[in-house]
Amino acid sequence: MGPAWWSNAVFHQVYPRSFADTDGDGVGDIDGVVAHLDHLERLGVDAIWLNPVTVSPMADHGYDVADPRDIDPLFGGMPAIERLIAAAHQRGIKITMDVVPNHTSSAHPWFQAALAAGPGTDARDRYFFRDGRGADGELPPNNWTSVFGGPAWTRVVEPDGNPGQYYLHLFDTEQPDLNWEHPDVFDDFEKTLRFWLERGVDGFRIDVAHGMAKPADLPDAKGDVKVLSHSDDDPRFNNPSVHDIHRGIRKIVDDYPDAVTIGEVWVMDNLLWAEYLRPDELHLGFNFRLTKIDFDAAQIHDAIQNSLAATAVYKSVPTWTLSNHDVGREVTRYGGGEIGLRRARAMAMVMLALPGAVFIYNGEELGLPDVLDLPDEVLQDPTWERSGHVERGRDKCRVPLPWSGTAPPFGFSSSPDTWLPMPADWASLTVERQDADPNSTLAFFRTALQLRRERSEFDGGELEWLSASADGLAFRRTAGGLICALNTGERPMPLPSGEVILASAPLVDGRLPNDTAAWLV
Repeated sequence: MGPAWWSNAVFHQVYPRSFADTDGDGVGDIDGVVAHLDHLERLGVDAIWLNPVTVSPMADHGYDVADPRDIDPLFGGMPAIERLIAAAHQRGIKITMDVVPNHTSSAHPWFQAALAAGPGTDARDRYFFRDGRGADGELPPNNWTSVFGGPAWTRVVEPDGNPGQYYLHLFDTEQPDLNWEHPDVFDDFEKTLRFWLERGVDGFRIDVAHGMAKPADLPDAKGDVKVLSHSDDDPRFNNPSVHDIHRGIRKIVDDYPDAVTIGEVWVMDNLLWAEYLRPDELHLGFNFRLTKIDFDAAQIHDAIQNSLAATAVYKSVPTWTLSNHDVGREVTRYGGGEIGLRRARAMAMVMLALPGAVFIYNGEELGLPDVLDLPDEVLQDPTWERSGHVERGRDKCRVPLPWSGTAPPFGFSSSPDTWLPMPADWASLTVERQDADPNSTLAFFRTALQLRRERSEFDGGELEWLSASADGLAFRRTAGGLICALNTGERPMPLPSGEVILASAPLVDGRLPNDTAAWLV
């Protein structure tokens, strides 16, 4: 039996709110994805990772799930997802859905029942309800903070009208954490997984895959914890019993032999991270090191080497990404403007040359930057409010995609009032404009993905490092023989011997210019 389809797949992350809007409400929907499947097919992706589209009050744009086995009307309801699955499969594109096992929406029937049931009830035991500290319970049960800012505990008004217990929410107030020690929680999650697998979904991206298990005594955290980050010794995450949960999930998914699980695993220690990729746990796990570094040859080398070492522990498949809906776009991260775009194209080639699975965030193929000048009044990420307007949050990388035309909304919607405003200077970045330009970033991505898919030089799971200048790096895929070279310095650098099959910018007298990558065979 050959390698699994996902072991070298290119996934396209679709943030549906921002992909394409077909009903004119200014918010993208599932039929917008269906309408642009030709774009994804021409791009050459193997699978879609679809951000949450299930029923939700949208306090955190779908990551607050009220019904995990139905599609929100905002995105088109169940008929829309059925159309998407069928149409994508006709084109040979797999569909992986986001699932959110760490928490529910506060509008979920379970949480509403817990509020009504009062302290000490089985309904409350599905979540983390605790008495407060202090003489009158006026202090939270511990010092945990929300990832989005502010306290991780909210006090409820009991059925008798008096202030009562607190409930835990590691994210927004409207996202109460589930207690996975309660048998109902796993049973219900199994129903959700089977519900979608039976309908043809090809796998799942598991949100906060390192977060479901909590330490029994809920101990205080140490020191100040930054918004939107945490360390490996943070008691809120990465508790050992989370691996029992993943083993249970894997047993279910193994009933569907081609299905894949992809974990969001924000764990930095290689040995701890690798545990999530043991043969009876996740198939794939995001390693975010490439999203956390500068455009610097030494840092890039170390991040790649570190990620390969982590997956080697249990002989798992590496997973690579440069950006997503939570991480700023690389064009901006690498300096913005023409320099940022040039570096982003070079890094895309480095990522695509590596063994394993690759995730491309929608708009990456267009060279979109972050939108840093969004007016305060349009910001919607809960981080903005919960941080006291200190952290502007992630809206900057979630602005809708430009498809066509010369002015906003650039074919994204028939309504000019899009859920986040689109910058007028994106006219040169539309799919329509780039489609007609053989030197565009879109054309570059299409070529790179075609070469990766069709050429045997990309075969095999091992690579070796080649000698390069101090500000450059080069590696060879040992089985297939592909060579990738990158120059992060200021002067052109000599290339390894071989035939150049693609470069992210034109060579200079046969040498690799600054901020450029090349593939050689």
